[in-house]
Amino acid sequence: MTLAQYMLFESPGRHNTDHCIEAVKQYVRDREGAFVVVASTTGTTALAFCRSLRSTQARLVVVTHSVGFREANRDEFQPEARRILASEGIPVHTGTILTHSLERSLMDDFGGSYPGYIIASTLRRFGEGTKVAVEVVMEACDAGLVPEGEEVVGVGGTFSGADTVLVVRSRPSKRFGKLEIMEILARPRGR
Repeated sequence: MTLAQYMLFESPGRHNTDHCIEAVKQYVRDREGAFVVVASTTGTTALAFCRSLRSTQARLVVVTHSVGFREANRDEFQPEARRILASEGIPVHTGTILTHSLERSLMDDFGGSYPGYIIASTLRRFGEGTKVAVEVVMEACDAGLVPEGEEVVGVGGTFSGADTVLVVRSRPSKRFGKLEIMEILARPRGR
């Protein structure tokens, strides 16, 4: 039995990004072709992982916010970041956050709680980055960018940057009930 290093950060946020990159590099070192799914709003975090994982056999996938997430018709992901990642052969998926958009609209219009928000709230008990890391793995699986049933590294963060690294047995959102968090490689204390 091998024991992986585990990182526990004092607080959430972007200041943990470099440590998360190191946790991912350590994990993928002996796992040729491991998928790494990284959440990135503007492209800054995606580019940091791209640069750092070049020397590995990791297969990087980037998941962004949907267009219009913060304001109508606005894509927060920077065109230059998208261009650089495309030139590196790294897929960038821009899609709907699974636990947010449609149900948020219904909550705003009619009140109440809906299953997606209950799931999101439950995952947030382990930190915002945990929720994000799980979501982006499902989104990448839904988009066909990672295979179902594989141990995939999911990277999420709180507000910006990365502060959470999970190993997740990938499932599409349709089979969320079968998704498993296999390992927690890094996360902040609290949420």
